[in-house]
Amino acid sequence: MTAARLGLAAAAGSLALLLGAFTFEHLGGLAPCNLCLWQRWPHAAAVLVGGLLLWRPWPALLFLGAAAALTTSAIGFYHASVELGWVMGPTSCSAGPVSGGSSEDLLASIMAAPIVRCDEVAWSLAGISMAGWNALISAALASVWLLAATRAVVWAQASSSASQ
Repeated sequence: MTAARLGLAAAAGSLALLLGAFTFEHLGGLAPCNLCLWQRWPHAAAVLVGGLLLWRPWPALLFLGAAAALTTSAIGFYHASVELGWVMGPTSCSAGPVSGGSSEDLLASIMAAPIVRCDEVAWSLAGISMAGWNALISAALASVWLLAATRAVVWAQASSSASQ
């Protein structure tokens, strides 16, 4: 398989993950939290890079696709770590410790809390949350992007040495 086709396959993987996320949201009724939304942007960038590959199959685009996949994988691992309680999530979507303050302050913080929390698992399969699956699958997609980039660079070097 050529480097460009590997890149397109990886971009298709990101598109599939995005479509899955939208399906869970719009058909399954699972509203995304902030970290869920953050994981979508690098997938969108990878899909865009895949579209650019159709126009110009430059090796640098393959490295950009790998960077996008690694970024969403890292966010997914972070999000899964927040869900598991290993690290504290952003205060905008995670519950902090409840202590001190008046009852009015506590009520105000409850009322201001987001509806969808980043530290709660909304759905899981085989004990792995959606964020965890995104992290794992995106890491695999990053390896496909990197394989494609490596092939493109090796092919470019072989072509340049053959022409000399």
